[in-house]
Amino acid sequence: MIETKLYIGLNDADTHRQEFKTEQYVDVLKNVCITYQTPFSLDIQQGGYIHVDGTYTEEATLVLSILDAQQETVNAIARDLCAYFHQESILITEDHVRSYFVTEGE
Repeated sequence: MIETKLYIGLNDADTHRQEFKTEQYVDVLKNVCITYQTPFSLDIQQGGYIHVDGTYTEEATLVLSILDAQQETVNAIARDLCAYFHQESILITEDHVRSYFVTEGE
């Protein structure tokens, strides 16, 4: 199974600062995943980013984890979030993982 993670910084591409509360970005991200009917997990982390102009910023970062999604869907989600959050880019990583579900009766 493939686990895909999208790293979405929250600093604006032009102002290099976060323009809205983190909760607002989370709500938009959830709505995008609902629109694409993609199950997901979400973490909020702190990170650093070097902008195209060479400016280094520290920022809050949303890490969206998706299992076994089609690459076209992942890229469409990334493009939408890039536009909605006014980002230069979104980092995507992929890893092979072993996963399984456990239920109460097992």
